[in-house]
Amino acid sequence: MLTVHNAALRGRPGRWTLTAERGRLTSITPDSGAASGLDAEGNLVTEPFVDAHLHLCKVHTLDLAGGGPLAAYTNGTMGAAMDAIDGAAAVKAGQTEEAVTVRARAALVESVRHGVRAVQAFADVDPAAGLTGVRALLALKEEFREFVDVRVVAFPQDGLLKAPGTEELVEEAVALGADVVGGIPWIEFTDAAAAEHVRRMVALARRTGRRVAMLVDDAGDPGLRTTETLAAELLAHDMAGRASAQHARAMALYPEPYLRRLTGLITRAGLGLVSDPHTGPLHLPVFPLTDAGVPVALGQDDIEDAYYPFGRHNLLEVAFLAAHVLGPNRLDDLYDMVTTTAARVIGRETDGLTEGAPADFVVLDGTTIREALTRHNPPRHVVVGGRVIASTNSLTHFPAFPGKSA
Repeated sequence: MLTVHNAALRGRPGRWTLTAERGRLTSITPDSGAASGLDAEGNLVTEPFVDAHLHLCKVHTLDLAGGGPLAAYTNGTMGAAMDAIDGAAAVKAGQTEEAVTVRARAALVESVRHGVRAVQAFADVDPAAGLTGVRALLALKEEFREFVDVRVVAFPQDGLLKAPGTEELVEEAVALGADVVGGIPWIEFTDAAAAEHVRRMVALARRTGRRVAMLVDDAGDPGLRTTETLAAELLAHDMAGRASAQHARAMALYPEPYLRRLTGLITRAGLGLVSDPHTGPLHLPVFPLTDAGVPVALGQDDIEDAYYPFGRHNLLEVAFLAAHVLGPNRLDDLYDMVTTTAARVIGRETDGLTEGAPADFVVLDGTTIREALTRHNPPRHVVVGGRVIASTNSLTHFPAFPGKSA
């Protein structure tokens, strides 16, 4: 049995004691002042973090890719985003399962440190990469199963019709055990090809009982419409509520009348959206969509690869950066976007911190959401299944001030 006392909880004044047994929360009661068990020291205890979008097969490949793709992807209008994708593809020449495994394992260790309980992990599938990324991530899914729920996305990064042979590889990846069917229709050469890309991947998902995760409209072009295409296909295939759309940056440029229509369609299709506003100069209208009832998550997206040069798989850091881009007045909403709402977007059930729910939670370094975001340190303790799986302490000594440490 695990007992955590002297804990702060969101929306509940005072201090609380949580007990867990056999992997479940058995009680949440006002703190009695007893000193047994794990002392949260007044810090906030919340649900763990969920990353709805990470290109796990690409982590730590920036030096291999060079600076060209990064410069193309982060320019002011994202007009060269397709060039960035083409340039980054060179990294996959000669890619091995072993190399992907080593890099991705390092990122998943950081997931444990930072309390990331689940991640929707994209693995490139194309004639250059073959199935090396999928095989590596499926093996890591098993290796980390006890700690991190890795949901592998078979992702046709270089297009479907644009890269002949890719569709068959995606089907093979699903047969191997990939959890989610991916897509990136906006990079096809024609609107008709983009629509066919969506149709084929949604049909595959329905046929195999998988969810869908697609990168849509990820450039500064208000003429891109693949978010609409995806939502319409979900409805046509009776797949409402079983998909997420990543990026959708072109929505930042849509005229308001069309944006309102699209929001209604997205809602009807039960489509969750994921934004990564720290990885590019454009981003979807996160708060207007949230206010309209659309579930929006934040994702890490990239870790030291051709599209983003930083990243620690720290979702507190992602929310901290998003607060600077989107505005600092809705910190609770941003926190939900990396915890409970993110779980909803990827189709992961979460009961929150309630009696009977899985005993998965984090003890943050901070007594409030604002303090935790300000510091964006790893959680002091990460608990999965009622067991502490990671603890982080940081102490600085000041020799110029005898007896002082913090």
